[in-house]
Amino acid sequence: MYLATTAVVLAELFKMLACFAVILKEKGSVSGLIEHVHYYTVIQWKDAVKISVPAILYVIQNNLQYVAISNLEAAVFQVTYQLKIMTTAIFSVFLLRKELIKTQWIALCLLFFGVSLVQLSQSDTKSTKTADVEQNPLLGLVAVLLSCCSSGFAGVYFEKLLKGSDISLWMRNIHLAGYGIIVGLFGVYWNDGATVSEKGFLFGYNGWVWWVVLMQAFGGLLVAVVVKYADNILKGFATSLAIIVSCVFSVFIWGFVITLQFSAGTALVLGAVYMYSLPKPQTKILPS
Repeated sequence: MYLATTAVVLAELFKMLACFAVILKEKGSVSGLIEHVHYYTVIQWKDAVKISVPAILYVIQNNLQYVAISNLEAAVFQVTYQLKIMTTAIFSVFLLRKELIKTQWIALCLLFFGVSLVQLSQSDTKSTKTADVEQNPLLGLVAVLLSCCSSGFAGVYFEKLLKGSDISLWMRNIHLAGYGIIVGLFGVYWNDGATVSEKGFLFGYNGWVWWVVLMQAFGGLLVAVVVKYADNILKGFATSLAIIVSCVFSVFIWGFVITLQFSAGTALVLGAVYMYSLPKPQTKILPS
């Protein structure tokens, strides 16, 4: 079994290398690439530091998720974690001054309930408590709520950075990946340092693991593109649809059984997508 902590570091490294390759193609030479990276990392260092905010928040979010999962039933966690849909919308309104009409708020609520039903249909709702594991539901609930707020704020803040400056999407991702590698290496040392020392950094890797790492890396770049040219709310809709599509494929690959609950959740998600995409009503200007 490979080490998940090392996979995180490698995914960030591949993401950085891909961004370097894009900038190299744009600049046409290695010297142009070095000059570009030096300017936006050293000369404009304040902009490089700004990207540390979402990077740190993502680390906090991951740790809060671990606390939440350890102290909540799986079903409760899966439902409450979908509140990140609403926190993302709220932060978009306050940080980006995004205007959402009543129909769109209703669509977001439908999306929340729909994704929750779909996620619950995949989980075993039996109690996960055991005699030797004591859970603190209040701590778990606080952790998952803070995780949702961290997720929403980090995503919207990153969107604001992408759209609010002349720094390219690729340069932003180089900075984000750089912080991710630093934090990731600390995670490797903290959690799996002994195993890495004994068996090596790439212990357990095979073709499938490398494929997952590559998909994680380039999937992260695709998310950044969506955030840059659309927004975090639409990213949430796309993620929800992806969950449904993956479940449909699971029917043919792993024999996943489509239940009434899954069908109801899918219908809610599709309805939410339709409602959110409806054009906003035009404000009629009365002649004077």
